[in-house]
Amino acid sequence: MPRLLVRGKSQPLNGTVKISGAKNAAVAIIPAALLAAAPVRIENLPEINDIRILVEIIEELGVQVSWESPSTLLIDASTLRKVQAPYELVKKMRASYYLIGALVGRLGCAEVPIPGGCDLGPRPIDQHIKGLASMGAKIVVEHGLVKVEGKRLQGANIYLDIVSVGATINIMLAAVRTSGKTVIENAAKEPEIVDLANFLNAMGAHVRGAGTDVIKVTGVDELRSATHCVIPDRIESGTYMIAAAASGGNVMLSDVIPKHLEPVTAKLREMGMTVDVFDDQIRVIGNCEPRAVNIKTFPYPGFPTDLQPLAMVLLTQAKGSSVISENVFEGRFKHVDELKRMGACVKVEGRTAIVTGCRRLSGAPVSATDLRAGASFIIAGLIAQGETVISQMDHIYRGYEKICEKFSALGAELEEID
Repeated sequence: MPRLLVRGKSQPLNGTVKISGAKNAAVAIIPAALLAAAPVRIENLPEINDIRILVEIIEELGVQVSWESPSTLLIDASTLRKVQAPYELVKKMRASYYLIGALVGRLGCAEVPIPGGCDLGPRPIDQHIKGLASMGAKIVVEHGLVKVEGKRLQGANIYLDIVSVGATINIMLAAVRTSGKTVIENAAKEPEIVDLANFLNAMGAHVRGAGTDVIKVTGVDELRSATHCVIPDRIESGTYMIAAAASGGNVMLSDVIPKHLEPVTAKLREMGMTVDVFDDQIRVIGNCEPRAVNIKTFPYPGFPTDLQPLAMVLLTQAKGSSVISENVFEGRFKHVDELKRMGACVKVEGRTAIVTGCRRLSGAPVSATDLRAGASFIIAGLIAQGETVISQMDHIYRGYEKICEKFSALGAELEEID
């Protein structure tokens, strides 16, 4: 796997960047297409490795797919026959567990290996299992394989013990073609869940309440053809917003939904940045002397945990000390040791990180510990003195479309090296 060389310099990022389709919506919408025995078209898919892997998986299951353009996929699941997802592909991405709900909903059974993806600490699927079991599914987890039998599922009232995006989506997928009504309480409220619900409803499903903490799904016998355009990626948007702020630049983001970015916008303004919001655009103008702030990550509509590593890089440039409280993933501070190699002053105590602004980052060899940490090292490399070499780039390519090209178009100096 190539490494990425980032040349640090004082020149701020400037220009316009077009935001791609949302990764976290797309990886749920593609499995959802398996619920229909009719062709569906999905537009505005991001050109990333996770999507390519997921498409390979559904092809292995017998689904016919064709790319009408680099971002438009036609899926015909009328030929879906297999229920066993291939381990070699599933292990490469976390969201492959959405195949459980989709396969059970369509064929009544599923055999899916425990998924891989970024190591962010324990992320059990017990809430997924609880929801499916409440609908009458029989579930066995053995030898790293989740086996689900549920040919006669019934709607049920399901209360999630914790807010879980994955469990909310998997239960929705299974419930769409289940007999009766399913009510999910304490459901996750992420925009990606709303996007999934819109896609399901376009195919003829009856999903109500997406975006609130109570989602109601009334099962239907079959779904029809539909065309759906994936929403913009709010995490990619936040990445370039923070990069513009950290570099003291002036960057316009196009094709965004500003409402999805309100927690990021508010925090950047609190730090002294200028953020101008338009209908489907956001402009961020950096401040050379950002203020220290405290950040607490929470499920949507709170500050996104996926942007916490990037925000930490920005806070290394602030005057004073900032406190970051990670309330979603306990393993989300694994990037800190790598950031310290670049001169960052960060002290971790449990789920809290204290960042002391130093403004003296230096280029160094670092390893992308996960997808978002990798993106944070690009920003760190851009504002550091000297050159930074990032290894484990496969993590970054899982979730960011043409990230090198987009940063280069804003004036960054990036280069893939062997």
